[in-house]
Amino acid sequence: MKPFWICYQKEMLEASRTYKWIWVPAVFLLLGIMQPVSTYYLPEILTMSGEVPPEAAALFTIPSADSVMASTLSQFSTIGLLVLVLAGMNTVAGERATGTAELVLTRTVSTLPMMGAKWAAMMTLMLVSFALGLAGAAYYTHQLIGPLEWGAVASGGLLYAVWLAWIVTLVLPLGAVLRGPAAAFISLGTAAALSLLSGLLPSRFQWSPGRLSSMAAEWMLGAGAGAWAPVIAALLIMLLSIIAAAGLLRRSPLSPQS
Repeated sequence: MKPFWICYQKEMLEASRTYKWIWVPAVFLLLGIMQPVSTYYLPEILTMSGEVPPEAAALFTIPSADSVMASTLSQFSTIGLLVLVLAGMNTVAGERATGTAELVLTRTVSTLPMMGAKWAAMMTLMLVSFALGLAGAAYYTHQLIGPLEWGAVASGGLLYAVWLAWIVTLVLPLGAVLRGPAAAFISLGTAAALSLLSGLLPSRFQWSPGRLSSMAAEWMLGAGAGAWAPVIAALLIMLLSIIAAAGLLRRSPLSPQS
């Protein structure tokens, strides 16, 4: 337990020194606030742009509060997910490139608690950032548009956090054998492929964790179905990714490009 805690503190300190604890939560908070604010003021924005007649802008109907919260998740699915993957892409690949991983492993430190600590640090940053963004979106939606069903927001947010977590976790094993940008690209590509297959073949991919983002939006709308199979699949992927990353790093601690 002590090696895990030491590595976890190291990762948290590294995140602070690289200002991840500033810009990642700031991006999520901004994304969360933008959706309800832009939706509420959209008629005025359209009118001021001069491209839309005032009569046409007046016909715009503000969506319900639950719909605005569900659409906020799409903001996190694009820019937010990209920010998280970019923030974590050098968690393993960067240490391999600089030789830090080889130096640590020479001190008989096991790779499994090391990878577990890296994963825990990534999840801490992700959960804090996402919770801040979701709270900002919920506050402004409640103030500008209407009351929310807080139970649905919480359950949908928890399900969406699992979706973010398994994608970000893929960076660990990929970073153990690839450079950071390549690991980030493949991680995002895998998530996009599973989400696409889940939409095209829903009956055959009911277990796919790629469904979790759309299911989270449905839960916020109060129409969610059972999500045990995708959640279990996501948890298994995360566990296997940590174990695989530990084994791969032990076999090749130094990047061949370095």
